[in-house]
Amino acid sequence: MFTHLSLRAGRKSTIITTNLSFERWEEVFKDPVMTAAMTDRLTHKSYIVNMNGNSYRLKETQEWLGEQ
Repeated sequence: MFTHLSLRAGRKSTIITTNLSFERWEEVFKDPVMTAAMTDRLTHKSYIVNMNGNSYRLKETQEWLGEQ
């Protein structure tokens, strides 16, 4: 992923969605230095949209279970 982001940096748009905050990405990538470099490239000149709220899937599932 780091290589892909490095090659795209400044050239193409990239959209990434996740339910983990940047602080927890190291848990996934297991390398603190590479994770820091990747988030640095990803967030440079970027828009970060933090969407907090209720899950639409959870709501739909609860409605679906209620209808049965």
